[in-house]
Amino acid sequence: MLSLILKGVIKLTLVALALLAIASYVPGISISSTYTAFVVAVLWGVVSLLLKPALSILTLPINILTLGLFSLVVNALLFWLLASFVAGFTVAGFVPALIGSLLLSAVIWVLHRAF
Repeated sequence: MLSLILKGVIKLTLVALALLAIASYVPGISISSTYTAFVVAVLWGVVSLLLKPALSILTLPINILTLGLFSLVVNALLFWLLASFVAGFTVAGFVPALIGSLLLSAVIWVLHRAF
C-alpha cells in the first residue's frame, strides 16, 4: 500500500516538474510557482479521468472521420480550459495549448511505461 502511494507521489512530482519544463520552453505557457504546477498536475489527472472519456464519446464521429487526430484537439482544449480555472497558469492560445498538451501527454506516457 505504501509503495503504491509513493509511486503516485513520484508520478505527480514528475508531472509537475514536466509542466514547469514545458512552461519554460513553450512560448505562451506560463506557470507562476511550483505549487501551481502541482495543482495543475492534480487537476489534469482529474480532468483526464472525468471529462476526457465523456468528450471522447461525444466526439466519436468526428474522431473516426479524422482517424483519431481530433483527440489531439480535445486534449488541447482541455489543457486550455484548465488554464482558465487555475490562477497562475496561463495559456496564450490554441497552438501553445496543443504543443503543451502533446508534450505533457508524451511525458505521462513515458512515466506510465517506466512505472
